[in-house]
Formats: sequence, C-alpha cells, structure tokens
Amino acid sequence: MQEDINKNFVQKAVALKYQIEKDNAPKVTAKGKGVTASNIIKIAKENKIPIQKDEDLIELLSQIDVDKEIPTSMYRAVAEIFSFIYDLSNKAKK
Repeated sequence: MQEDINKNFVQKAVALKYQIEKDNAPKVTAKGKGVTASNIIKIAKENKIPIQKDEDLIELLSQIDVDKEIPTSMYRAVAEIFSFIYDLSNKAKK
C-alpha cells in the first residue's frame, strides 16, 4: 500500500521572495514539479534558504505565475511562513 502512495507522489516546490522596501506582497520566483522541484529545493538548501513543507499551500501557490504577487487571500498563510523563517533566522544569529 505504501508503495502505491509513493508511486503517485510528485514532488512540488514554489519559491517566494519578499522585499519590504520594493514589493507590495511576496512574489513567486520559481515553481515546478518533479525534477524542477528537486532542483529548486537543492538550490534552496545550498544557499541555506529555509524550506517549509505545506502540501495544501503548495497547491494554491502553484497556481500563481512566476514573477506575480500572491493574492491577498494567501497573505495570512504566507505571513506565517515568513514569520517562521524570521524566527529561525533570529535563533541562528544567537
């Protein structure tokens, strides 16, 4: 049974960027599935960019075109991720 689940699993990834002084909202900077998703994750790890796993959010973010801002309906969910990353960053500095 577990093998069937793994066979149907397709890895997905979405990269977000937010520059407070420049952007009105976070933007999708890259997205993909399969090999492309693996490459996005690999690059993030190599650059020590935090990775957050959220299957429901990834489905929603995958619908946004690259270089487009996230819609207001996703602000809260994405803000929670950025807050998590900010906390991690502060803990790492201590």
